[in-house]
Amino acid sequence: MTTPPVPTPASAHIEIDGVPAADPGVLAAVMGGHGHFTAMQVRDGRVKGLGLHLDRLDRATRELFGEPLPGGRVRELLARAVGASGRRDSSARVYVYGDGPGVLVAVTVREAAPEGPGAPQRLTAVGYLRPAAHLKHLGGFGQRYHGDAARRAGFDEALLTSPAGEVAEGAVANIAFWDGTSLVWPTAPHLTGITMALLADRLPSVHRAVALADLPGFRAAFTANARTIAPVTAVDGVAYPVDAELMERVLSAYAEVPGEKIVPGDGGGRGD
Repeated sequence: MTTPPVPTPASAHIEIDGVPAADPGVLAAVMGGHGHFTAMQVRDGRVKGLGLHLDRLDRATRELFGEPLPGGRVRELLARAVGASGRRDSSARVYVYGDGPGVLVAVTVREAAPEGPGAPQRLTAVGYLRPAAHLKHLGGFGQRYHGDAARRAGFDEALLTSPAGEVAEGAVANIAFWDGTSLVWPTAPHLTGITMALLADRLPSVHRAVALADLPGFRAAFTANARTIAPVTAVDGVAYPVDAELMERVLSAYAEVPGEKIVPGDGGGRGD
């Protein structure tokens, strides 16, 4: 008896609500969920920390798929998608999927995040760490599950912690604590966010273990990701005032980060 061949992504037949997919090979790769991404804000053809985003994509592609992802290819695809969207400012994401030999790169472009600080955040600690936390991978079910549960319980977001009660990161953002002298970035397994990296480079910062028991000793806290920087007003029963001076300092430091042109030397947008 002959065993029938196992369908490959290129030979898969996929229907969505009864309608065959236009390109089932591409859709099968995307639906497989094996991949990684980066998210950024585009302003007038520029991105803060673009080089860091390109490095992130290349490192993760090498780790997951064993091959490089040239920055030039990403820039070209990003510029093409942003231009086709007709949006001068936007939120963009670059996704990388494994698809046999080579990788598939997808770009999404949506409305830009609002400028300025985000709304104050009340967080609740949950015992959960993302697998392979150093990667911005597509396995986001756990953090979404805990984030939704936190909002149903009346909080704004979840704070991920280790079984030993060590703070790692927010469900969708990094978190920093202010001790009056330095920003303290927790070192439990987490993703080094681009916004986090840019701020840590420009403001007095230390990276060390932070336990839940340590939280009452800090003066303030905030979360940071590609979309926003927002003050934290509470983590469960530990309350923090909104430190206006700290937030102004943090936001000013981020505002001073120069945007990098998606297409170098295109002559458009603001001057270097």
